[in-house]
Amino acid sequence: MSDENDVVISVDNVSKVFRLPHERQSTIKSMFTNVFKGTGSKYYEPQQALKDISFEVKKGEFFGIVGRNGSGKSTLLKILAEIYQPTSGSIETKGKLVPFIELGVGFNPELTGRENVYLNGAMLGFSKEEVEQRYGKIVEFAELEQHMDQKLKNYSSGMQVRLAFSVAIQADADILLIDEVLAVGDADFQKKCYDYFYLLKKQNKTVVFVSHDMGAIRSYCDEVVLIEQSELQQQGKPRDISQLYSKMFLKEDTPQQVAEQTPGRKWGNGVINIQSVSLASDSFSTLSEQTVGVSLKAVEKVNDMVVGVAVKNKSGDAFYGLNTAEKNISISNCRSGEELTVKFTFPLNLSNGNYTVDVACHGLDVGNVYEWWNDAAHFSVNVPENNSSYNLSAKNAKVSVAKNKK
Repeated sequence: MSDENDVVISVDNVSKVFRLPHERQSTIKSMFTNVFKGTGSKYYEPQQALKDISFEVKKGEFFGIVGRNGSGKSTLLKILAEIYQPTSGSIETKGKLVPFIELGVGFNPELTGRENVYLNGAMLGFSKEEVEQRYGKIVEFAELEQHMDQKLKNYSSGMQVRLAFSVAIQADADILLIDEVLAVGDADFQKKCYDYFYLLKKQNKTVVFVSHDMGAIRSYCDEVVLIEQSELQQQGKPRDISQLYSKMFLKEDTPQQVAEQTPGRKWGNGVINIQSVSLASDSFSTLSEQTVGVSLKAVEKVNDMVVGVAVKNKSGDAFYGLNTAEKNISISNCRSGEELTVKFTFPLNLSNGNYTVDVACHGLDVGNVYEWWNDAAHFSVNVPENNSSYNLSAKNAKVSVAKNKK
């Protein structure tokens, strides 16, 4: 059992049922006549969004919630944020909570970026003086210095999210609720947001994080729950839950589906075969660069694919990931039998120790795994007077793709 003093969020048998109109009112006449028909089950259909959900979040924990579209995870986050009330069950929270949900709600498109900063700041509980003190940091983080006096309606959706996120992180919160806020925005801004996540972990902030990005889940989360068909299916460590989540998307008639992701084993639906994985070196005595070469062969025709690598520490926790999509490299229209080589090169700024590399190939939907090779390669770092930590950046990494000529 958890120490009650460490628990900052307690979710106890929470259920949520929405009442959906069963009969569409398409005319003014029907709107009036249906007033006298009552509101019984004949005219409203219940939809079970969540059923008997229970878990606890400890202080300073980065807690992930994953699940397929429609599973109920966003509904759960909105209940935590008190946007929705549960139909049954209870939730207790300790500390100030700030939701990063539907960023930009409350923005006025007819006002300038500057005016919206003050408006959104007021909604977060800041005084005018407090917004003025934070204004410079907000604009600097959003990288919108040249646009703050333009009306918001002239901003792109990415610019609006950047501004909203930059305002929201100024809130002095004990608990943050984050729902896929990084789905919009360029790679550089996403990296800034992820760097902010690392800062939250260092500051021992409590974060509840909903995401479809299993790379982010494995990198940041300490504990994860999987929601499926409105119920909590499993709770555990990020690597275990992310594997279970990915396997949910595999075809039931795929023989390789039964292969467990144990060290050195491959799993996936088998339309792509990872033939080999090579390293620039398996032992480093100076900090330079590591290159991971991945050779693949299409077993069937594939329209689109993403190839990626993840670096794990001796505990098996992935702390760094890089893929072709992140570098805006498109791999499409691979014919059956076609072979290609993908190379990932990144600065080797790591503390001394042993590391393993996972290699994955999947569709544009990360859950559609073509092939995943767990612990495909190993290397070690042993540098005298090495004080480095896990400090790898996708920004300085390089990715190349070459189709092999026959």
